Formats: sequence, structure tokens, C-alpha cells
Amino acid sequence: MARLQRKRFSEPVDVRRFPRGRVDIIELGDTVVGRMTYEPGWRWSVDVKPIATTESCQYHHMGVTLEGRLRVEMPDGTELEIGPGDVFEIPPGHDAWVVGDAPWVSIDWEAMRTYGRPAGERRERILGSILITDIVDSTALASRVGPSRWRELLAQHNERAQRVIDRYQGRLVKTTGDGVLALFDSTERAVRAAAGIRESVLQLDLQVRAGINTGEVELLPDDVRGLAVHVAARIQDLAAPGEILVSGTSRDLLEGSDLNFEDRGSHELKGISGARQVFALT
Repeated sequence: MARLQRKRFSEPVDVRRFPRGRVDIIELGDTVVGRMTYEPGWRWSVDVKPIATTESCQYHHMGVTLEGRLRVEMPDGTELEIGPGDVFEIPPGHDAWVVGDAPWVSIDWEAMRTYGRPAGERRERILGSILITDIVDSTALASRVGPSRWRELLAQHNERAQRVIDRYQGRLVKTTGDGVLALFDSTERAVRAAAGIRESVLQLDLQVRAGINTGEVELLPDDVRGLAVHVAARIQDLAAPGEILVSGTSRDLLEGSDLNFEDRGSHELKGISGARQVFALT
């Protein structure tokens, strides 16, 4: 849930150090923000690659430069130099290096959950409830309203979904082009968020379907993965327009709540062994 708060980089919750660089970490609820400081001569492929164990930086960075200059190179050879006052976005798959004799200092609010940690420390598994939504007939709708109006609708859909997810103390993991994937530490809040998103986007003349499952997931910098996520996605595929479906596991965790469900039977889910019981929110 959003709340008024303030944190200082002089009192970080974590400091990640690597050759010629460091990242100071603060947390604002579920949002992790980092101050990156790279010394002259720093280069990702020299100083961070041995820690990351990937050929290029696989993090999606979004932030603002405070001091110094950084040059970024993408796999196709495209380069961009980032200097003081520049607000930047750097997609995964890049190399980068400090330009000149001054340190590069920036604030990053997108990639900081595990950036700069050794590969073996980045795999965090938690128990959570996954909510996946999808706009009904999105392809036909996009064709009917045209690209400009469709972009407006998507932006409004995403804003409304984010507000509802925040209200129920979830984390928007990512948007999916015509839906969202969110993570909750409460199954009940995940279901109520799904219902809230469904009602909120009706005002845009949009219908969504939703799937919810509860299980163990692995946290990645910009994503979550695991069997629980795949099950949620397959359950969402079964949902009719406007319908919210939950797995049997999620339904069992809601015993005693005031939420009501109808049994939708047992289903073989594509790519997942064994039949799964599915229930619809009523």
C-alpha cells in the first residue's frame, strides 16, 4: 500500500560492492531504489560480468544521472552516452563503461532488487499468490480503435491496474502487452485485486479475465518464475470474459473468508502434469 515516506542513501539497507563500483540500496515498501557509483575506468564487461556470469547485463535500468558520463552499447552496435540530468532507459543485453576522469553517479529505480549481487545470491524463492489478467479480445479491439487510441487505452488500463494492486498491497511484476502479472503475499488480497481491476476497467469499456494460483515462485530482477506462475497462466486461459478463476490450492487457503466460489471442475492444463481443480469467484 502506498504511504508517505522518506529514505536516505546515507542510511542504506544494503551496500553492494564490486571492482571500481558500488550500489547503495534503499527500500520504499516494495520499491527498491539504488544509487550507483562507478569510478573512472569501470566497465560492466570487466568489473561486473564475473559476478553476473552472463555475457551482457541482463537488467532493465531506468533512472537519472547525477554526475559523470556513461556510454552504453547494445548488441546491434547502437551506442548512447548518458550525462548529468539525463533520464535514461537501458534495455537488457548491454555493455557499459564510464567515460572520462569523473565517477558516474546515478539513481536507478527499476533494476535494483538484485543488481550487483553474485549470481548464487540472486535466487530468492518465496510463497506467494500470482494474479494474471488479460484484456478480452484485445487484438480485435486494437484493430477496431486504431494504434493511437489503443495505446491510450492500454496506458489507462495499466494505471488503473497499478492503483488497485497497490491498494491490496501487491507488487506489479510486469505488464504483458494486454494484461498484468502481479504478486501478493495474501491469496485473499490477490482475489480482491482481481475483482477490483475487473470493475475499474469496465469504465473504459474493457473486459478482463483473470487467473490466480498460490505456490512457491523464484524472484528475478524484473519477473517471477516457477510452476506456480505457469499454473496461474493456464488457469487464466480457461476463464470466460469477465471471469476470475482460482486454483484449488488458492481456494483452500480462502476457507473462512467471505468470498464465494463455484466449482468449475477438474482440468488438464497445457504443459502441466496432472488434473487441477478450478473455481470461479461469484
